[in-house]
Amino acid sequence: MQRELEHEQTVEAVAYGDVDLAGAPAEGVVFDRCAFRRTGFAGAHLPSVRFIDCVVETADLSNMRAEKARLERVTLSGCRATGLACNDGRLSDVAFVDGKLDLTNWRFARFDAVTFDGCNLAGADFTEADLRGASFTRCDLSGTQFHKATMAGTRFRRCELQGVGGITSWQGAVVHPDDLLELSYILAGALGIVVERADQ
Repeated sequence: MQRELEHEQTVEAVAYGDVDLAGAPAEGVVFDRCAFRRTGFAGAHLPSVRFIDCVVETADLSNMRAEKARLERVTLSGCRATGLACNDGRLSDVAFVDGKLDLTNWRFARFDAVTFDGCNLAGADFTEADLRGASFTRCDLSGTQFHKATMAGTRFRRCELQGVGGITSWQGAVVHPDDLLELSYILAGALGIVVERADQ
């Protein structure tokens, strides 16, 4: 199993299991129809990397830098990706399931048919991202930043929303009734409205 990556390399139909690619520096790598299980990408620098028709399970993507990444028809389940930087990325038909994605950087990224289900996205940054094709279900979005994001059609269902930033960018977002009460307090705070306690 190759444990080092080269610039502009294309890897086709390879199954990576318990392979350590941590810290790997390579630009423009393409993974086509690959499977990753317990693979280590921690601290790797893979600008413009592409994952096409891939399955990623219980991998470690923490602090991986993947600016301008392209993900197409990819499923990532049970992955640890704290501090992952995917700014200016393009994601199409991607599913994140039960992932630890806190403090991730998605600034200026575009999401098309992307789902986050049961993920910890606390402190993530979606500044100026195009989230019109994204949905969040049972996610922890505490302290997540949505400043100047495009969110018409973005869906939220049973998420933790405490301390989210950029709430005024949520125009057109679709929110489950269970999330509406918490969201109303956040919106009131953003508008400078003081909510009086019921016992006053």
